[in-house]
Amino acid sequence: MRMKPLILISNDDGITSKGIKFLADIMRELGEVVIVAPDSPQSGQGHAITIEDPLRYHKSDLFSDWGIEAYQCSGTPADCIKLAKNHILPKKPDLVVSGVNHGSNTSVSVLYSGTMSAALEGTIEGLPSVGFSVCDYSYDAEFEHTREWVKKVAQSVLENGLPQGTALNVNFPKYNGEPIKGMKVGRQAKGRWHEQFDERVNPSGRKYLWLTGKFVNPDTSEDTDEFAIEQNYGSIVPTKIDLTDYNYLEELKGVWEE
Repeated sequence: MRMKPLILISNDDGITSKGIKFLADIMRELGEVVIVAPDSPQSGQGHAITIEDPLRYHKSDLFSDWGIEAYQCSGTPADCIKLAKNHILPKKPDLVVSGVNHGSNTSVSVLYSGTMSAALEGTIEGLPSVGFSVCDYSYDAEFEHTREWVKKVAQSVLENGLPQGTALNVNFPKYNGEPIKGMKVGRQAKGRWHEQFDERVNPSGRKYLWLTGKFVNPDTSEDTDEFAIEQNYGSIVPTKIDLTDYNYLEELKGVWEE
């Protein structure tokens, strides 16, 4: 008999989030699932890893009704993938999936995203990896409208693999009462976050700040993740771990190398 593929799931919203339960429900149709996820929310951690504090993990029974082995970890999403691949799992997983994130990871948000950092850590480990996100930040976000597409993307990666060094950043629009039109493949929009700081005073009279702001996207091209989401499509952006600017490389050599 052909063995089921081993699928590793993580996220950045924590092991108790609605999004990871939704993702696990889909992935158990495709293979054997193991979950290693943070024990608390880790949104915005990017690719942080824990190096000056011990990592702690233990089994969780949150998914025992489905027969899914699950662990919660004190570390970041990237820590979870490292721990799973190099310590917990008995063999190399066939697929790493992260999410489904409560909130958008389009455009520059991919750099801040713990969801995508889990996927990219899988890529660093040589594993086909996908990060899934829905543009709904609420605790009780709706995910059901993405089910068909999440399953199709994961199944495609299991069957066809991914290029070495590339993960998929998959984003879906917030549910608007209409089914998703389909999937569009494109690039990340050239947007950015315009930061603001909300200054407050604690009972001791000391000032403290909350980071706030809004996303600004001057990129009006129709080949971006932001455009796809606005048109009620799912977006797929192939995302590389190699950050080298190859276009500028030779020019820079001319400046610094004789």
